[in-house]
Amino acid sequence: MRRRTTTALAAAALTALAATGCSSSATPDASSTVSDQPAAPAQPAAALTSQALTKRLLDETDLGQSYTRKSESDSGRDDVTVIGCPALENLGGDAAAGGSLDFPNSAKATFTYTRSTNSEIAEELYSDTADKLGPNTKTVFEAMTGCPVYQIVVGDTPIAITTQKLPAPALGDEAWSQLLTFTAGGRDTVMKQTAVRAGSVLVVVSGSPALVDTHLARAVEKARG
Repeated sequence: MRRRTTTALAAAALTALAATGCSSSATPDASSTVSDQPAAPAQPAAALTSQALTKRLLDETDLGQSYTRKSESDSGRDDVTVIGCPALENLGGDAAAGGSLDFPNSAKATFTYTRSTNSEIAEELYSDTADKLGPNTKTVFEAMTGCPVYQIVVGDTPIAITTQKLPAPALGDEAWSQLLTFTAGGRDTVMKQTAVRAGSVLVVVSGSPALVDTHLARAVEKARG
């Protein structure tokens, strides 16, 4: 599978820089004996459709009146070139900050926080089997944090990126988090990106560190359905 990280991260940075299962047993009757049977293995959660994921995205009701949703047309789709991080280059041409994670079902939304200049939060939901969601997401995050300094070129704009691995939140079945600093034209933008896998759903929240911390738990709760 070709893996790619999120476009929302780079697009938001450019915008900011530019402006138990349980078992049961039967009770034996007088004429028979029931032996203990091993519990049936838990069935893996089925993947959700993109339509189902869309209904589990955060919206203005969840975030509050100070948030405005951006239309999809507001986000650019420029080519991304990675420089100085072979691990990311091996994941695909726009692996550092382009496209979307390469899972079959997805939904996303980006919001502007109107009380703070250039503050945004983006949420992306993906669904696949757990044995694909977890390892593939781990590979991307390890590749990004494994290169503490590298560069991407988005369209014609060069952006220097520094990464720092952060402690994963105690949410879901697996979690990853990182802090990224984007530098372009002498200006820095600090963004946080956290991913949480809950069963067959992966929640990725990116944006201003304070906004990510504020809304991550609610995003995971709603994504669980």
